[in-house]
Amino acid sequence: MVDRVFCIKVYGCQMNAYDGDRLRGAMTGLGWTESDDVMDADAVIFVTCSIRDKAEQKVISELGRFRPSWEKNRRPKVALVGCMAQRTGADLARRFPWIRVVAGPRSLGDVPALVAESMDGGLFLRLDGDPSERADLECAPVPKNNPHKAFITIAHGCDQFCSYCIVPYVRGRFASRSREDVLNEAGGLVSRGALEITLIGQNVNTYGRDFDGGGYGKRYRFADLLDDVSNIKGLMRLRFTTSHPVDFSGDILDVMKCRPNVCPGINLPVQAGSDKVLREMNRKYTRAEYLSTVEKIRAALPEVGLTTDLIVGFPGESEEEFEESVSLIEETRFDLVHTAAYSPREGTPAAARADQIERPERARRLSKINEIQSRISSEINRTQTGRVLEVLFDEAAPKGEGLLQGRTVTDKVVLVRAPAEMAGRFRPVRITGAGPWCLEGELL
Repeated sequence: MVDRVFCIKVYGCQMNAYDGDRLRGAMTGLGWTESDDVMDADAVIFVTCSIRDKAEQKVISELGRFRPSWEKNRRPKVALVGCMAQRTGADLARRFPWIRVVAGPRSLGDVPALVAESMDGGLFLRLDGDPSERADLECAPVPKNNPHKAFITIAHGCDQFCSYCIVPYVRGRFASRSREDVLNEAGGLVSRGALEITLIGQNVNTYGRDFDGGGYGKRYRFADLLDDVSNIKGLMRLRFTTSHPVDFSGDILDVMKCRPNVCPGINLPVQAGSDKVLREMNRKYTRAEYLSTVEKIRAALPEVGLTTDLIVGFPGESEEEFEESVSLIEETRFDLVHTAAYSPREGTPAAARADQIERPERARRLSKINEIQSRISSEINRTQTGRVLEVLFDEAAPKGEGLLQGRTVTDKVVLVRAPAEMAGRFRPVRITGAGPWCLEGELL
């Protein structure tokens, strides 16, 4: 094969980053060379997200940059992969003729061969017709920036059908990966130097419920998988995300309590503080039920780092109902809240509602909730000042020359002045300062 150069651009969730890592492994395995410069590449692979309109608009803006190069020398060929490809890829290929491959999330395994074929011309569409099947990649993920930390997708798709969410329509119905596949991949990553692994899925707690006996002689569920992965020799830290409150069971907490390498950090999306809004979101739990789950988590794991996701400005959300979200944030005091103003996704029930809230009002509510949570996060983080915490260092901090970034066992970001060679090491750090998003410290 003539030497070919590829570039991967990843947008959206960590599951997309994981897919990007697997595509990287497959492309290099076929003899391609990776470049960070899209204009140096023969092929550019966009791994896309459709959760919010902003994510899609960013990709569209990037796609527009290729027109001069395409008109000059028909380079680069572009592969549009993932949720956005499934939702609007065929239309975008008509708009941008340099898109030569369009593949939905469950057609990932077809992408490397299609990209190679596209070099000789032609347009290749692989949109997911049967959501129960997935063309996967038979290769290990190759992390680009941090070989010491890795992610493993343990399931694809989602069956929750929250009224605002596009995921079930673009990623398909929920399907667990086999226990053997997950354990083999985890063992391989650890053997190649991974110290920390995060198990990921749209709802990891549902893992195994689609198994028919599973061939494991018992009902094999997420807690069992968590326990099995935690037993891999050499794995220092194990995390998971994301959990749906309806499916967060006590057996998960039992494993977390007895396995020291399972990190006490949990993301438990609440999405709203009002029972009415939760019902209209089709979240399947009440405010009281959610708070009861939080109480059980904190009773079992007193040092837990608890984060959540929250949407403001859902269609029809009154000011009083928004204030219920505010009061829940004040009452629960999460370590961190991933907030978003509601973004209509065409094809979801919420997008069809006539009682959409105007963008300026959504922005006002988002600003208010962020201001409150910033204060709470700062207050919580300041309680860590003076403590000595074990930190696994990742990489250079995105801001601040000479600063290295790492995380505690509860997933708090720590910035320390240290050499880049410290990445991939565990070191004790004395916390000297704190803000809403990170801690500052000094090496001991």
